Amino acid sequence: MSNTLQTQLLIIGGGPGGYIAGIRAGQLGVKTIVVEGVNPGGTCLNIGCIPSKALIHAAEEFAKVTAYAAGTSPLGISVQAPSLDLAKTVAWKAGIVKKLTGGVSALLKKNGAQLIKGWATIVDGKTVEIAGAAEDGGTLRITCEHLLLATGSVPVELPFLPFGGKVISSTEALSPTSLPKQLIVVGGGYIGLELGTVYRKLGCEVTVVEAQERILPAYDAELTKPVATQLEKSGVKLLTGHSVLGLADNGQLRVRDAGGTEIALDADQILVAVGRRPKTDGFNLESLQLDLTGKAIKIDDQCKTSMRNVWAIGDVAGERCSRIGRWRRANWWPRSSAARSATSCRPRFRRCASPTRKSWWSGCRRTKPRRRASRPRSRCSRSRPMAVRCRWNPPMASCASSRAAATTASSAGRPSACRSRSCRLLSCSPSRWAPRWRTSPGPSIRTRRWVRRRRKRRCVRWGMRCISDASARRC
Repeated sequence: MSNTLQTQLLIIGGGPGGYIAGIRAGQLGVKTIVVEGVNPGGTCLNIGCIPSKALIHAAEEFAKVTAYAAGTSPLGISVQAPSLDLAKTVAWKAGIVKKLTGGVSALLKKNGAQLIKGWATIVDGKTVEIAGAAEDGGTLRITCEHLLLATGSVPVELPFLPFGGKVISSTEALSPTSLPKQLIVVGGGYIGLELGTVYRKLGCEVTVVEAQERILPAYDAELTKPVATQLEKSGVKLLTGHSVLGLADNGQLRVRDAGGTEIALDADQILVAVGRRPKTDGFNLESLQLDLTGKAIKIDDQCKTSMRNVWAIGDVAGERCSRIGRWRRANWWPRSSAARSATSCRPRFRRCASPTRKSWWSGCRRTKPRRRASRPRSRCSRSRPMAVRCRWNPPMASCASSRAAATTASSAGRPSACRSRSCRLLSCSPSRWAPRWRTSPGPSIRTRRWVRRRRKRRCVRWGMRCISDASARRC
């Protein structure tokens, strides 16, 4: 490895956003380099979801054996009081994490993406330096055509309660060297409650301090009530409506309740779990002078930043990035005409994916209907189990007048002239399922407006709508 490398795509960060992008780019034949400081997998695999679930499992097993020792087993199982080798438990958790991160490295290598371990420093929008990554131990310089920022997030540090000493973050809580007798968790979110539950099942006294009136304030109150009940049942003390003031001189935690009364809480360790923030410092991001939204990088619907060929994805782009992903998954629809012609109706409760439409209930990309002499017929919606057939497109043999018109039209080789109201409006064809493309001139403009108004009311009520140009007028 020389001291200078060139690539098409350079990804800073090997988390769930970075390594997935690297794998996909490698599959597409794009020359890709992923730079990661520690191990690939990001917060989730290293210091987040996976290690916390491993510790939860170990704590549950320990609590089960402790209950057996207390003689509370309904099966009559009794054992001696258990002991915990914390170092061995943490090593077991680290082995799970190592196995999963090794799998991510293998996937990157298999798909042609190069993984470089080191801490990147941005020089400009096309150049990044990595200290100590060269063969001789020097600085490795990488030039690229496209730069993707996927640096993730870090725990939020309170200014009046900085990390250090007895004040720890979730990262240190997942790799404990000893168990505290009294643990105070600042923040009643899912991170704090998960770790507080682990430490409580391991035998610690846990107190959760939350500034809001209930725990898990970002979730529905009816869903959080069973969680609060279970926590209190397990012995976790909940102090909702209490704000943290800081540490006292004797090491106690000063908190204030809703009435303004200040109290002091004893604690051997204080876990601050008030959320996470985008990691935008430590790699000279300010040299690019990108537009920010709060502390996150501002991106558009394609994850572009304010600088050309510089992209951002994941936690570093804030909540907008996750909203874009949810919007695309909920609004997916084939863009090509061939893919659209193979589908007659759209599944239920999916909104319009075209940004050019003025209203979500509009039936087609063009408000003005387009007349064509003939079009190939599409599959009927009966072949798609999730699709919803239009109520304004009934079978041809739905009434006596329809059957008579179908017989006459089929013998004459022309479209039917049904006398029923719906068929008269829609100018049905003699087939069992009406085709998407009309061969007759169609109803008048006044009738089409009436049908569109009816379609709007019906689609709002039923939660469905048709997509094709001709079917839009038949909805």
